[in-house]
Amino acid sequence: MSDRLLLDELEAQEARLVLESFDETDAWQLGSALREAALAQSLPVAISVRRNGQRLFHTALPGASADNDGWLDRKCAVVDRYGRSSLRVGEQFRVSGKTFEADSRLDPTRYAAHGGAFPLIVRGTGCIGTVAVSGLPQRDDHRLVVETLEAFIAARAH
Repeated sequence: MSDRLLLDELEAQEARLVLESFDETDAWQLGSALREAALAQSLPVAISVRRNGQRLFHTALPGASADNDGWLDRKCAVVDRYGRSSLRVGEQFRVSGKTFEADSRLDPTRYAAHGGAFPLIVRGTGCIGTVAVSGLPQRDDHRLVVETLEAFIAARAH
């Protein structure tokens, strides 16, 4: 997939994956759904769900390390700053012929525009937090979050 096509798909995901509301129970259910999906595939990941900077859900599965927690923090910092998925922010820089690390003018020890953190967007409010995974290649981290969030939103619509 070309960088431009990927960027279009990432933008479409954010437009589509919008919640009607989000509270502590929702955070637990979304985080638990991600945990179950990762366990079913024996994925060595750490998972985070945050609202307005507060950690509402966190877990690390076998094979994940403290390094994954650092990646979660850095990827979520990108979402908090830009209101966009961490993969989308990185792709926006790549499509424009730049790199996030060199051209964002942000400290790479605090920010990482690598896939895996996705904005929690509430209709009529905007980005209120993040859902994130770390431990896989960046597009796989992103895909796990998106697929689980899609299923979570679909289940709530019924």
